[in-house]
Amino acid sequence: MDTKREAMFYEKMEGKKVRCGLCPRRCTIMPDKSGYCGVRKNEEGILYTLIYGKMSSINIDPIEKKPLFHFHPGSKCLSLGTFGCNMRCIHCQNWEIAHVVLVEGLHGKKVYNILTEDRTEIISPERAVEMALAAGAEGIAWTYNEPTIWFEYTYDCAKLAKAKGLYTVYVTNGYITPEALDTIGPYLDAFRVDIKGFTKEFYQKLAKVPNFETILEATKRAKDKWNMHVEIITLVIPGWNDDEKQLKDIASWIKRNLGELTPWHVTRFVPYLELKDLHVTPIETLERARQIGLDAGLKYVYIGNVPGHKAENTYCPKCKHLLIERVGYETDIKGLSGNKCDFCGENIPIIQ
Repeated sequence: MDTKREAMFYEKMEGKKVRCGLCPRRCTIMPDKSGYCGVRKNEEGILYTLIYGKMSSINIDPIEKKPLFHFHPGSKCLSLGTFGCNMRCIHCQNWEIAHVVLVEGLHGKKVYNILTEDRTEIISPERAVEMALAAGAEGIAWTYNEPTIWFEYTYDCAKLAKAKGLYTVYVTNGYITPEALDTIGPYLDAFRVDIKGFTKEFYQKLAKVPNFETILEATKRAKDKWNMHVEIITLVIPGWNDDEKQLKDIASWIKRNLGELTPWHVTRFVPYLELKDLHVTPIETLERARQIGLDAGLKYVYIGNVPGHKAENTYCPKCKHLLIERVGYETDIKGLSGNKCDFCGENIPIIQ
């Protein structure tokens, strides 16, 4: 199978330049160069994706690993990842696949490693769906690196997956244009989005993103226009985004724009890459962040990366009984009948 395909979402310009329309960077790309992601190349005025069906990572994962807590709890999904990203987060734990650059562009990117054929497997959309069904998975998730940058593959795969009764998930940084989101919208069930912080300066410094408002707009659009199931994750980094104002602003934005029933995961940071000299997030900081979310009116705020913490569990917001117990990725549904609390009858917004 050819992993080079003509890209979707670009316009031709004078001098065989092209402008990519897949993510909000909207890179103008010279011939024989790439945009910021490093995996979409301009060849003679035609933009190509170089990673169609090219796998860096393949696993059968619990859906809780994404993390998604209110979406088919206890189910397994085929998880697929490729190479590259439209961000350059300086703490990225998947940098060996996310920071790969196949083609040098105009943006002065640092090349962390080189893609070689012995590190990849090529899997067609048809084969991916067959693999998910054969493994007894209930869905497919595009994850590990940013799914938007291999849009053509995820789009083809999502259409086939939906036709076979599988659910579909983007584990995403949310950095996608409205036109791309609207194209895959009918075929995407869940949108698990990072809201990494809540200031322009933070996003510029951490992820090299000039305007994070586009992420907020895409997240709201996924929910309002396409009725996707949305959950938000914030990796709480000591000294970077653990101040009360940013946490309050994130919580308030979620409630105001996505609704009080939207799960928010406040997750423990572990030092890595260019932030390796920081400390692990104290549990007390995560508990404070969770309380900020609850005080803002969110009904479901979870603590992540702290196995065994009681805030991994789902409790009825009305009667406070334990409904779903989680230890790591082990899930035990204890007090739910369909979408109703067994103890008080409260409606619980969990897709099963």
